Amino acid sequence: MSQPPSERGAEIGRRIGVGLMYGLWRPRVLGAWKVPASGPVIFAPNHSHNLDGPMVIGVAPRASHFLVKKEAFIGPVGTFMVRTGQIAVDRTSTDRTAIARALGVLENGGVLGIFPEGTRGEGDFASLRAGLAYFAVRSGAPIVPVAVLGSSERRGRLIKGLPPLRSRVDVVFGDPFEAGDGSGRRTRKALDEATERIQKNLAAHLDHARRLTGRPPTGA
Repeated sequence: MSQPPSERGAEIGRRIGVGLMYGLWRPRVLGAWKVPASGPVIFAPNHSHNLDGPMVIGVAPRASHFLVKKEAFIGPVGTFMVRTGQIAVDRTSTDRTAIARALGVLENGGVLGIFPEGTRGEGDFASLRAGLAYFAVRSGAPIVPVAVLGSSERRGRLIKGLPPLRSRVDVVFGDPFEAGDGSGRRTRKALDEATERIQKNLAAHLDHARRLTGRPPTGA
């Protein structure tokens, strides 16, 4: 199996993220205590803005390794992402190297971050890809839903593509849950059923997070 990315690098990335996220914005983190303190975990955040991944990396209580499209790994930013334990994935094919590295993170008891929607969108978990179900069922790792709210705010921002500096961004961690049915099956039907369970859990968490933070259903 391919070598998993550096855990030490991911911890360094988390510490850098703490400084950047809290220095530039005002994150309000809720439910971080729900993240298991040890053992394999999968973070499943909604995705409406490029800031979502770095924000979760910076505010989470554990270092994490996110699956990120390979197109983002360019120049100094790409080098930094590799050194801080992030995993490049080719979304146009079955990227066996990325899959092996991601499974290696979980087998070593680490935290893997996956955007269930596959790409940026409305960030409402309305359409999920099967990748999250595969990693959850294959590894048996619990999924922790994460709602990032406020990252796509456009009003008053000074830097194009980023929410206003010093604006509040809410990050709400939910209760861990198992995606599989306990049978250990990895058939297409089992993965489809797991994806359906995941979608229901993530959507319910997002609704709860919006009520908890007072964020509107759309345009958060």
